Amino acid sequence: MNRIVGLETEYGCLTSDPAGPASAVGRVRNWIFERSRAYGLPDMHQRDWDEPAGNGGFLFNGGRAYVDMGHLEYCTPECLNLIDILRYDRAGDAILMAAVKDLRIADQVGFIRNNVDHYSGATFGCHENYLVRRSAPLTEGNVLSLLAFLTLRQLYVGAGRVGATPGAELRGDLSRAGADSHFQISQRADYINNDLFEWVQFNRAIINTRDEPLADARKYRRLHLLHGDTSVLPTSLLLKVGTTSLALDLLEMDRMPKIVLADAVMSFRGMSHQPDGPWVVAMADGRCVSAVELLFQFADAASAEFKGRDSETDIILEIWQETLAALAKNPDALVGKVDWITKRWLFRQFVEKEKIPWMDPWLRAQDLEFHHIDPARSLGLALANTPQPWELTTADIHHATRTPPVNTRANLRSHIMHQLKSHPIRYFVDWEIIDAEGVNSLNLLNPFEHSPDTVENWCRMLGTTRPSVT
Repeated sequence: MNRIVGLETEYGCLTSDPAGPASAVGRVRNWIFERSRAYGLPDMHQRDWDEPAGNGGFLFNGGRAYVDMGHLEYCTPECLNLIDILRYDRAGDAILMAAVKDLRIADQVGFIRNNVDHYSGATFGCHENYLVRRSAPLTEGNVLSLLAFLTLRQLYVGAGRVGATPGAELRGDLSRAGADSHFQISQRADYINNDLFEWVQFNRAIINTRDEPLADARKYRRLHLLHGDTSVLPTSLLLKVGTTSLALDLLEMDRMPKIVLADAVMSFRGMSHQPDGPWVVAMADGRCVSAVELLFQFADAASAEFKGRDSETDIILEIWQETLAALAKNPDALVGKVDWITKRWLFRQFVEKEKIPWMDPWLRAQDLEFHHIDPARSLGLALANTPQPWELTTADIHHATRTPPVNTRANLRSHIMHQLKSHPIRYFVDWEIIDAEGVNSLNLLNPFEHSPDTVENWCRMLGTTRPSVT
């Protein structure tokens, strides 16, 4: 990739404990940051009105874990290549699995990588973060083209879900003929209300417009996306991140295809409720065009500009083209690669064998099992068909639970945190700044800087400090 990327995953929690999910989430969070675990350092200061001291902390792998609105959230470290995104995303699952096993609550508590509470109708997200150069030409045409891409990509990044959210139906959004509320492509579609908006709750948008780079604001922006689903299958996750990164490469070069949808939000919702297609979207000029054909335009533009740049780019370009070709002619060829297609293929057989309706609670329970983080239980991972360059071993994932990427700022943060662990002083750790008692603040504004040598002088000063007496 040509940029720093990070993912934030809010986990659903299934529990038979009468105390409910909050108890389980709290116990796992506390387990992660117990000093003997060596997974990370807990926050010593309140970070926000809903993030008191001890609510979470940064991890030695460069990422972060904390409780957000009752959900345990794991943030990957800053990653500069696709295999690291996959490795560190799975590391979050591995840490949670280690916690429930060590706490001996695996028979009562399970965590899932999904985005919908079938009982309450609530949603929780998977947020994507992409570093974008400040020099990127954010013209109206480029932004609208990016909006179109982010709308259409659900055809290969949607996680799939059984049922629909009643609120969307009551608004009349799904009243047209052919809309299927028994199974959807996207878990988040019913909850997206805007094309562009600043906040992340109650008025969710396809493109979040807040300008919070967590880096040098003179050089960088951060594209914060919250409309995507949490991926289960490795190919689906890497298509999501890899093709979005390539689309941003096109934007930074001012090479985006001239594609403008008539209404991105309505297209996003409408496509989600049409798992059988025809996936035709209305354009701003009045035409109706195949969504797959439009996605081919983005893939072809990226191939023309970036093919041969490096092996990672060539792999994602090849799989992108193969995926779009399968969507056009034989979607079932993507079983094991694209989440929603795999889930629907599996559930069709289940419904037929058990002779149950699509709205049966049993099927909704199976929907959750598709997303379970335990590979022994996950219906999705059991069907994974992952291309060889993206295969990971258990050892790869375990290593990523404690060790950061070596080629991004995460390596610096982890190095500094290990120094802080051995000094009895108060500290404050954030993505782009670290404070320690008695030492000047350390700014980490370049997310590409990774050599610990650049912060050795600051670390040596830690040894000269004395904890204050209160």
